[in-house]
Amino acid sequence: MTQVPTPPSAAQEHNFSHDAGILAQALPFMQRYEGKTVVVKYGGHAMGDPALGQAFARDIALLKQSKVNPIVVHGGGPQIAQMLKSLGIESKFEGGLRVTDGRTMEIVEMVLAGSINKEIVALINAEGEWAIGLCGKDGNMVFAKKAEKKVLDPTSNIERVLDLGFVGEPVEIDRTLLDLLARSEMIPVIAPVAPGRDGATYNINADTFAGAIAGSLGAKRLLFLTDVPGVLDKNGQLMPELTVREAKALIAEGTISGGMIPKVETCLEALENGVEGVVILNGKTPHVVLVELFTEYGAGTLIVR
Repeated sequence: MTQVPTPPSAAQEHNFSHDAGILAQALPFMQRYEGKTVVVKYGGHAMGDPALGQAFARDIALLKQSKVNPIVVHGGGPQIAQMLKSLGIESKFEGGLRVTDGRTMEIVEMVLAGSINKEIVALINAEGEWAIGLCGKDGNMVFAKKAEKKVLDPTSNIERVLDLGFVGEPVEIDRTLLDLLARSEMIPVIAPVAPGRDGATYNINADTFAGAIAGSLGAKRLLFLTDVPGVLDKNGQLMPELTVREAKALIAEGTISGGMIPKVETCLEALENGVEGVVILNGKTPHVVLVELFTEYGAGTLIVR
């Protein structure tokens, strides 16, 4: 006997209409990003929740299915710290920054280019897309040099250079492999580890690494997924959009302070290198990538030239 389908209730019809309205509103934004490159920096602090990780992977898969070219660059500071602690390796700090000696660098590479990288790849693949795990070493994509960090000694008031060991900064980007993967419909997931011309391996700040990749590709957007909603004004309210001039003024007057300063400075550098727009947003909000790109109001602070 053929079963007659049950007609939808009034509440269900309302939900269907609401969902259709959301899709209709998203369409022009999907068209805006079609064929464009979006680099997403997935921070270590945004990775802790399995449900959020699955939502992030679904967002990246949907971007690809919407004809966007997403590239994921990830960090992993908390995971590195946990691994070092479990192995009984004491972290040393200079000027508030972790010193990366040879043994620590081995652990950093193992965690970043190994366990974290493959976990993200597996999550995206589970959503029906083809992700591939990489680091700066693959295809000579990125070369780095030893980072130089200068600090002012509070006692002597003399500037000195910190030796942070195998902490590097990107100096050469070759986009050949990334262009090939884009044509192959694959999603690169990149760990911020790269070789130097001196034969050493360097750990690079993931924000800096993502900015360098996005700049080399002339990305439409660079998204920084963090543990804060974006740039806040003096009253603690989110600032939805800033120009480069406004951002510099907020740093000078102290509204942007602390750990947000280097993040915003990385945004400004990426804009100088050719990225169209950079967004700081809260990676702990489910589907925040889709909300930012495919809705009218976005979800974080957009910084533009």
